[in-house]
Amino acid sequence: MSTSTAHPTAIVVLSGGLDSTTLAYHLRDDGYDLRLLSVDYGQRHRRELDFAVATGRRLNVPHHVVDLSSVGLLLRGSALTDTSVNVPDGHYTDTTMRITVVPNRNALMLDTAVAIAVTYRADAVAFGAHSGDHTIYPDCRPVFLEAFRRSAQLGNEGALPDAFQIMAPFLSWSKADIVLRGAELGVPFDDTWSCYRGEDVHCGGCGTCVERREAFASAGVDDPTSYATV
Repeated sequence: MSTSTAHPTAIVVLSGGLDSTTLAYHLRDDGYDLRLLSVDYGQRHRRELDFAVATGRRLNVPHHVVDLSSVGLLLRGSALTDTSVNVPDGHYTDTTMRITVVPNRNALMLDTAVAIAVTYRADAVAFGAHSGDHTIYPDCRPVFLEAFRRSAQLGNEGALPDAFQIMAPFLSWSKADIVLRGAELGVPFDDTWSCYRGEDVHCGGCGTCVERREAFASAGVDDPTSYATV
């Protein structure tokens, strides 16, 4: 039974980035009532959370920011949580981008989202993994999604709606596909954050910036992002 008698409810894991922000708009367009979840895990680009907060306000839906930064202090060796490790430049598929893997990141976020779903009797938890993530991030692959879905159902048997889902609607989509969908929905792309360096503007050279730029170019959609490097 859904939290709402009119619409199913989804807990959306929202980083503040292009993918998860478009996901929130996408699910709202599909008729879901939304509850947003963002996580501070000590990421060096935590300014993304400001963009997530702005999205929650714009959509006028409940938004929770959970502090797991103490966990992030223990996750050494990743460029996203360890300031002694430089964020590499270059395309997402470069071997060097593996240094941006944060151990068990999606599982941590999804576990938190599932716990909130139990509390609020939500019908689904959703996150914005896409096909371009599969090469680098093990927790963005279809096999992970299927295993996590089973784990959530087993670990919360009797506490979740019978038809509860862990959803990743963009799992087979390219980043360009997501940009096209976002443009269709009127997503304010200039109010999303991708850069792993987390400075005043997008650096333009790290893997997420390169991927962002390429996605807009491939989609044929104007990129409103300000980059430090052309």
